[in-house]
Order: sequence, then C-alpha cells, then structure tokens
Amino acid sequence: MAAAIAATVVITEPTANASSQSAQSAAGTCGEIFDDFHYTAHNDPALQAHGWNARSESGGPGVPGASWLPGNITFPTRDGDPVAQLIASTDGTSAGTTHAELRQTQQRVREGTYATRVRFTDAPTSGPDGDHINETAFTISPLRYDYDPLYSELDFSEYLPNGGWGDTGPVNYQTSWYTYRAEPWDALRAYNATHASYAGWHDLVTQVADGHVRYYVDGVPTADHTVDDKGNPVTPRQDMTMNYNLWFIDLATHTSGTSVYEQQVDWAYYAKNEVVSPADAVARAAAFRAGGTAYVDSLVTGDTCTPTTPPTTPPTTPPTSPPPADCGNAVAWNWGTVYLDGQRVKHNSKLWQANWWTQGSEPGLTAQWAQVGPCT
Repeated sequence: MAAAIAATVVITEPTANASSQSAQSAAGTCGEIFDDFHYTAHNDPALQAHGWNARSESGGPGVPGASWLPGNITFPTRDGDPVAQLIASTDGTSAGTTHAELRQTQQRVREGTYATRVRFTDAPTSGPDGDHINETAFTISPLRYDYDPLYSELDFSEYLPNGGWGDTGPVNYQTSWYTYRAEPWDALRAYNATHASYAGWHDLVTQVADGHVRYYVDGVPTADHTVDDKGNPVTPRQDMTMNYNLWFIDLATHTSGTSVYEQQVDWAYYAKNEVVSPADAVARAAAFRAGGTAYVDSLVTGDTCTPTTPPTTPPTTPPTSPPPADCGNAVAWNWGTVYLDGQRVKHNSKLWQANWWTQGSEPGLTAQWAQVGPCT
C-alpha cells in the first residue's frame, strides 16, 4: 500500500498565531478539518474549493415536489463573524415550498470526533408558526439499494420544534443508522429523543470509536449507540459527507400565508480517528478562530494513519484465527438471496453461518453472520 499523504490547507484571516498552531498539532496523526464558513455566497469559488456545495436537485427528503434552492444558503455576519444560514419557506403547497442543504462533496469522514455549533429556532422569521420543519446536522453516505448494508448515517441533531413523524414538538433526535428501505418505509437504526426546546446556539459533538457512537449537546451526553434493535452495528461502515439541511416533513399543519424558517451554522470541526472530549473539541475550534484561521484540511488519505486513542478495554488474551473450514458444499453469498438461521455461505474465501433471517447483509460487515473459518 502506498504511504499515506497528509494534504494540509490552512487559510488565515489575517495571520494565524500560536493558539491556532497548537490546535492543529493537537489533532494527532490522522488530521482534521475546520471551517469557519467565511464565504460570500453559495456560488463563492472558495466554498467549492473547500469541498462544499449548495444542493439544487429535486427529491427527498421532505415534501414531494418542493425545490432545493442554492440561493437559500447565505453567509450573513452575526455578532461580528460570518455564519452559514439555511432558509426554508412554504405557502402550504408543494410548488410553493423550498428547502436548503449545505453539504460536503466528497466522502471523507468516518471514525473520529465531530463538532459543530448550530443555531436552532422555534418559530419562523416571518409568517404563521406550526409547520413540521426539520433543522439538522448530520453525516451520510449514498443508499445504493434497499437495505444496503454499507449505508451509513449519523444524525447529530434533527430538531423538530413543532413535532412531526407522529411526535409532538419540540423534540430533538440523535440517530445512528444501519440501513433502511424507502417503500414501504422500514428503518433499521438506534435513536434517542429529547423533548425540550433547543432554540438558540448549541455545540453538537459526536464521537465514533470502538463500536460506539456517542452524542453530546453542550457537553451533556444524550446518547450512546452500538447496535439497532435487531443487533446490527450502527457505527459507520464507509466514509460519509458532513451536511446540514432545513426541510419540511409535510404540509399537514400549515395554516395560511407564507412561513419562512432559518437555521445557522457557526463552524464545523472533524478530527479523524481521534476521540476528543466535547470541551476540547470546542476549544480547538475556538483556538483556530482566535488565531484568525478560517479553514484547515489536514486529513491523512488512505487507511494508514494511527489512531491517537487506543481501545478503552485491551483484550485479555491474544486474538486467535478461526480454524480452517470446509467450504466445498457451501454456495457463494448473494445479496438478493434470503438466508435462514444456520445456513452457510462462502464469501471472500471464508465460510459464514447466518445468525438469523437475513437478506442483503454482507458477511464480514454485519452482525447477521458469524465466521466459521477460512476456506481450506
């Protein structure tokens, strides 16, 4: 394997000082991303150069037929510093509904620590209140097909000030996904819901390591996810993008006129393969800002970087390899085939046995399969 390369991009305004340099060196050997969202508009060339874009294509989630408008992403100055601002509006019709999404353009983030500062709102900036609006910060990878076993998504927050999905608001969800089927809807995930108002600025921190996804809001732990209710792992199985969007779940509670909602993002931070405490993650972002550093990208490419935090519980005995298995009578695994408890398949030169009913779950990546041993 080729040696990993760390590509570092640092943009300062006007000059980085020692505090920002110390924050950068503290990120360990796998690198980090920091963005203070110092842009002028959704079509600012620097936004694209730094790996972001404003969504324009139609489709889900949200109200069918609604538009995703790049112009709904702006960068106003709040309290002396630029922020990313998302706008969504509706007049109660699909054609009169617009959503907003700011997203990374490359899948580069997986294990490590995520931190971001987001301002949620309970009421529209104009028009009548009560819509089922969803204010979000999350990471995601594409769903290739129903029940894709590599699908990965972490919802740092889905804030519904007026409720939705059969729940009453205000409610804030943290969700870790295994996979899903869109039609008819079937979601395999672990989630927590906090019924309280989250209007205002909040620091959202998520740690992904050692099979756990741990969520914090303003330094307070809100969830610790490992598997869904069927035993599937909910830690990411492939690289993702970091995203923010603002969208209407439905139009069932709209009353009259046009309602306009907003969500703001102050900064975003990610430390690859490193567990960082919520306080330290926020402090690193503050150090960059104090030093005038608006953007950093020093992620190490490839998988050869060294995590800076070892597993919390070392194994008590050395790991051993399973004994060889006879794969002569086993059929090759196929993602479209239904397998029952106890059935065996061969895949990637290994013999696997189904732990329970399964379809579309790849051996070696999911909890549905137990390895019997390498094929002889």
